[in-house]
Amino acid sequence: MILDFIPEATRAAGLGALMKGAGKVTRYIPIPQPTLLVGPGASIRLGEAVAGFGHQKLLIVTDAILAKMGLLKGLTEALSAGGAEFVVFDEITPDAPIPLIERGIKFFKEHDCDAIVAFGGGSSIDAAKAMCMAIANPKPLRKLAGYFKGRHNPVTLYAVPTTAGTGSEVTVAAVISDPARKDKIVVVDPRLVPRMAALDPQLMTGLPPHITAATGIDALTHAVEAFVGNWATEYTDGLALAAVGLIFGNLRTAYRDGKNLVARENMSLASTYAGMAFTRANVGYVHAIAHQFGGRYHTPHGLANAIMLPLVLRFSAPAIIPRLAKLAVRAKLGEAYERDDDLAERFLDAIEQLNRDLAIPTQLAALQEADIPDIAHAARLEADTGYPVPRYMTQEQCELLIRQVLPPAAAPAEKPARKKATAPSKTPAKKAAPRKKTA
Repeated sequence: MILDFIPEATRAAGLGALMKGAGKVTRYIPIPQPTLLVGPGASIRLGEAVAGFGHQKLLIVTDAILAKMGLLKGLTEALSAGGAEFVVFDEITPDAPIPLIERGIKFFKEHDCDAIVAFGGGSSIDAAKAMCMAIANPKPLRKLAGYFKGRHNPVTLYAVPTTAGTGSEVTVAAVISDPARKDKIVVVDPRLVPRMAALDPQLMTGLPPHITAATGIDALTHAVEAFVGNWATEYTDGLALAAVGLIFGNLRTAYRDGKNLVARENMSLASTYAGMAFTRANVGYVHAIAHQFGGRYHTPHGLANAIMLPLVLRFSAPAIIPRLAKLAVRAKLGEAYERDDDLAERFLDAIEQLNRDLAIPTQLAALQEADIPDIAHAARLEADTGYPVPRYMTQEQCELLIRQVLPPAAAPAEKPARKKATAPSKTPAKKAAPRKKTA
């Protein structure tokens, strides 16, 4: 990266100024919001509404597991009762790759469809978004990657999320995998926001605890990175804080008691609020690194975010103490009159404790030492040139941070150090507290 040859202080200042300028522009881009149907049975109500919109034929994009579980039944029965024709494409896999999306596009055309209902987690919704854009703008998906690459309006999209994490039902982006290059591409356009979305907690009661955990921390990551980044506004702050409060108040309950509809509904709202927040305020290094894990090792995105969130926040802490303090207050970890330093440390500790309570691993089993330099380089390129991060990393800092999640078996062998005949220190090590930001 050419930026590596620029002195660190100059590089950080230049990138910060560039991102600040970009933020002033992006906040004026109109972003639509879908009509939201919320509560038990919301997916049925969405089917009833969509059936009346007069579509020629709908394509339901989902995965085979959800189809076999019968979760589509309420939606499809409502569509049929309303006289709407539909077909189902149930081949979506995690981190849906380009060839799979191309098969979905072919399926759409072969069945003369004119709209799509995405039903599932983030992979299904993002795959459907990419399909909608590519159908209207027939060119290789790689050429649609980036900002505003489609000349024509995408196919109409409706969304029914079955996890509470990605917030893809309200975002402007579609993240898909390119297996040929072992990375992910992002298609960004405000027109990708679905026209209508259903937040139906009944569809989430059967989620396994580990998926509830990973997707919940995914939503938390969206909210936190949106709040501490340099594109945050009063509007996005309100959404991000609301999401953080709901997540700290409901995620453990949803994890322990998956049938709890109140906790499930609150988590789905948190995910949507966080999605709306980061659509405007963007994300940061957690996502940049997680995207590399997903593209290279097929690590589930929520899990990758959950593993990296505590580490990236510790790195960024010196630049965001007052913001972390506000997050701590919203998470009910303290009161606003307390010292920012204390509140910030409490929030960082609470993130780590939440991960432990949800059995989130502290290491990435697939990570290889030899891959770390390339992962760090790609993550920095993504973050430094696209995200309004509060504190910039050098290549060395990024590699050291990623190395913290390296499993012992993948770590390079070290020569045993020669022992010295010295008495052990009796002075206990002190925990370093984050420094309070000064003007």
